[in-house]
Amino acid sequence: MGALVARRIRTGMATSLLALAIVGCGSPVQTPPPLVTPLFGNVTVHFTPADSTRYDTPVAAARDNGRVMTTYRELAPPRGPARVTLRLAVRPIRQDIRSVVDRWDRAGSVRLVRPGMAPVELCRFMTAYGGPIEHEVDITRVAPLLRGHCAFEVFIDTWVTPAWEVDVALVFTPVVDGSLPAPTWAHGLLLPAGNLTAVVPVTATSVTVPAGLRRVELAAISTGHCTDGTDADEFITKDNVISVDGREVLRWRPWRDDCGRFRALNPYCARWSDGSWSSDYERSGWCPGDVSLPEVVDLTPWLTPGEHTVSWSVEGIRPANAEGAHGYWRVSAMVTGWR
Repeated sequence: MGALVARRIRTGMATSLLALAIVGCGSPVQTPPPLVTPLFGNVTVHFTPADSTRYDTPVAAARDNGRVMTTYRELAPPRGPARVTLRLAVRPIRQDIRSVVDRWDRAGSVRLVRPGMAPVELCRFMTAYGGPIEHEVDITRVAPLLRGHCAFEVFIDTWVTPAWEVDVALVFTPVVDGSLPAPTWAHGLLLPAGNLTAVVPVTATSVTVPAGLRRVELAAISTGHCTDGTDADEFITKDNVISVDGREVLRWRPWRDDCGRFRALNPYCARWSDGSWSSDYERSGWCPGDVSLPEVVDLTPWLTPGEHTVSWSVEGIRPANAEGAHGYWRVSAMVTGWR
């Protein structure tokens, strides 16, 4: 905003007239302030099969034995283009002065649930080893869906109670200088089994792309895990392949080799005899304490107007051994269009 326009008018009529003259001479229009919409405030994610509603609030209710908290909002975002940011804060619940209840790194996500489409994963995160985390994630690509009656979920894959406290808010920041091309269409494409369980090697879905879009992008989030904490698929990545109408359009191996940057967020990670820290290890698309951002690809040549079949396969998922331990992948995808 212009310094003269934004400056508080402290002195009489002359100053007021001067300010009006400056505005009339083409000074930039003042940008409206950001609109902050809280979704979850200090809600408790837990695992309590016998009493999953124990930590319900007037605006947030539990399902999946407390590992998912749900809420609803009536959204009226600002008119015109706006950058949309998701604010996330996750805090471990203390057990006593020296320890927390859940010391482990857990997969988590914030999701938007709209009828007629797969849930949209707004943010994929991994809790730290018993430490608090805070993140801001740009989710502008979801903006066309963030209006009217919306259901939201926050999930953490915990097995203890009470485990984590979570805050989530949406921030709509108007953009008046034309620097933000606003998306006009978005659709939740894929979130197998609520993203709570192992994904099968091949998952397919259909989508109808409207006419008049000049660009269509796919945003895909994929992280590899294993049930026993050894080798594949957490520490040995695999090919993820996305196809449209049977034609391969994207192949990549999710991988993170920068997890050591987040060691300070992981107070309960183990230090092994060779001097390494468990939080530092390279992993299949994720780090303890950080968010996992989507792989974004332009699929305009393939997602033309009309109906299409989109499939996702993960090659060579580690099968279950004699003890039942196996590898698995958490995947989600959405598409966004611009006119």
